[in-house]
Amino acid sequence: MTVSTVVHLLRHAEVHNPEGLLYGRLPGYHLSETGRSMADVVAKALSGRDITHLSCSPLERAQETAAPLADALGLTVRTDERLTEAENIFEGLAMTTMFRVAKHYRHMWNPRRPSWGEPYVEIVRRMRAAIDDVRAEARGHEAVLVSHQLPIWTIRQAAERRRLWHDPRRRQCALASVTSFTFDGDRLTSVGYSEPAGALLRPPGGKGR
Repeated sequence: MTVSTVVHLLRHAEVHNPEGLLYGRLPGYHLSETGRSMADVVAKALSGRDITHLSCSPLERAQETAAPLADALGLTVRTDERLTEAENIFEGLAMTTMFRVAKHYRHMWNPRRPSWGEPYVEIVRRMRAAIDDVRAEARGHEAVLVSHQLPIWTIRQAAERRRLWHDPRRRQCALASVTSFTFDGDRLTSVGYSEPAGALLRPPGGKGR
């Protein structure tokens, strides 16, 4: 008889970012008022599940998303550097203008890697390791890992045996969404997706990183 384990990848909630910057791994970016409401909704939605482990990216927006869930479940949040946002050369720049500056083009020569940031294969490596570790620890139960859009989407692409390079506009990974990996023993059997806080998303859904 195999043992079923579920690892939920929770994307952080909405961030206060009035300048519209690509903040990446920069410190000092916290949840907006709507983001805090999103985190509360997700905590309520997941509080009745058999979750025995909660790990989180070290970045403030992820930690603040995890906090209500930790309170609801009575768990301690464990910080895992492997869940952090992807590196990006364009950190600190306005997302609406960074592709209009000629000097930035030298970083865009290879979208398959990608040449402007952390290689997709490296994101897969660290995310897979984090999932494998928590899957072993939470065996027979459920776990939540709080991370960011690109790491979550990239490991999902890898799990579903799809190419890693992609159009960012087509990612199915909205703010405060949950991507769930279900394992029978060590074998991945399904990938699910839900948006517990979908009613709070501002059009277009999935704003921010």
